[in-house]
Amino acid sequence: MAVPVAFFAVFFAYPVTAIVGRGLKAGGDWQFGRIGDVLSRPDILDVLWFTTWQALASTALTLLIALPGAYVFARFDFPGKQVLRAVVTVPFVLPTVVVGTAFLALLGRGGLLDELWGVRLDTTVWAILLAHVFFNYAVVVRTVGGLWSQLDPRQEEAARVLGAGRFAAFRRVTLPALAPAVAAAALMVFLFTFTSFGVVQILGGPAYSTLEVEIYRQTAQLLDLPTAAVLTLVQFAAVGGILAVHAATVRRRERALKLVDPAQTSRRPRGAGQWALLGGVLLTALLLILLPLGVLVERSFDGAGGAGGYGFGYYRALQSAGAGGSSTFLVPPLEAVGNSLRYALVATFIALVVGGLAAAALTRRAGRLVRGFDALLMLPLGVSAVTVGFGFLITLDQPPLDLRTSWILVPLAQALVGVPFVVRTMLPVLRAVDERLREAAAVLGASPLRAWREVDLPLVRRAVLVAAGFAFAVSLGEFGATVFIARPDNPTLPVAVARLLGRSGELNYGQAMALSTILMLVCAVSLLLLERIRTDRSGEF
Repeated sequence: MAVPVAFFAVFFAYPVTAIVGRGLKAGGDWQFGRIGDVLSRPDILDVLWFTTWQALASTALTLLIALPGAYVFARFDFPGKQVLRAVVTVPFVLPTVVVGTAFLALLGRGGLLDELWGVRLDTTVWAILLAHVFFNYAVVVRTVGGLWSQLDPRQEEAARVLGAGRFAAFRRVTLPALAPAVAAAALMVFLFTFTSFGVVQILGGPAYSTLEVEIYRQTAQLLDLPTAAVLTLVQFAAVGGILAVHAATVRRRERALKLVDPAQTSRRPRGAGQWALLGGVLLTALLLILLPLGVLVERSFDGAGGAGGYGFGYYRALQSAGAGGSSTFLVPPLEAVGNSLRYALVATFIALVVGGLAAAALTRRAGRLVRGFDALLMLPLGVSAVTVGFGFLITLDQPPLDLRTSWILVPLAQALVGVPFVVRTMLPVLRAVDERLREAAAVLGASPLRAWREVDLPLVRRAVLVAAGFAFAVSLGEFGATVFIARPDNPTLPVAVARLLGRSGELNYGQAMALSTILMLVCAVSLLLLERIRTDRSGEF
């Protein structure tokens, strides 16, 4: 456990603590009165209120739209089910910048709705809410649907034989069993939307600001570290509370239920009602998931062929740093593809080493301290990535960790986000390994390292590949911290897209669509490969 603890202490706790300290210290003394001063400002109260109510609205809307899909994937067997399962999961691994760009192409100025009916939803809260549903649909389908597929349907059938109606049987038998999974999914959706950054920044405009967006504005634009520090503490406290409740719901789900093989619970739809439900879910997937991505791809070719036709002009323009007279980049934007792939590969390696060691330690140890460390590993998913990125700049600039000008800063920040996915993927598999196998290897004289190589590794090889895939995808799309630390001559794909969207002109917009399409395809291919190799579909994401 020493390596994971040291990694998080140096590259997470130290930068976050340092930037909070700079904001709340004056003349060497803590100025806690600043907390009350900041939280009493009307503009900050508006940010807190919007952050909270949009997260609640996004969570409710996601549950409303995704729960029917969770039921369909859990109980129905139909052609193309696994492909559709992979398709609805693609948005979750997409960078938030790509999600924002896709909905901008659908709902924004010159978007599909604007062209067809003159309707624009960008800079409105509806664009933000729909993008959040798009992004988090798979969280509910995977978490709730994974458990639902393992609930024995005969329990509900027995209740109906005893005279309960269909709804009463569901409410009294199935719903109580699903409640922990629904609560866990709702908490994760709330966490992701509460800390939303890229989606709100692109679609919300200046009228809407979440805590994460406001931290970025106060830090990067206004250089107001005291306000940014207070908002970071508020977000940290909120995320800590959410993760604590989430951990409790997961433990309750694991202890309380007796599950069956999912293959025994799915069947082909029967009757008009079930076929209509399946059709509704397919239509939802088409309109909510495929349509925004399809429009994004279409816009990357639209108008690039000259005379209003289609072509590869925007993609060709990515090869030049000064296309159209733009000085947005010091290097051709296409170089961001190679930069992102190299950074993501290094970040994946770091995440696998740190996350794998952490998962192994959590498997072999128990107690309140270990459970606390397990919860701490999830904090990078919710703590302000903007704070982490800026913290890197102000802390890792002196020997022996003078990394401010080093390329390794970007993979380190990306690995912080990848480690929780590695731990959550590998931990259930490692816990399923029979301890007697390790004991037998030790009796035969194997060292702990050899026992791990000969016993654990063959059993968890697929889980390692899945963990690597998730770490690679989320590293590829990390934006909040990378926007601070990526060098101008080595931009990543999300940073390049954000820069292009921040510049006026049709060429910059088209190049942003082209880069977003490339990034989407890389993430989608990674996810589809994961679906082919993963074996555990029990609800661990």
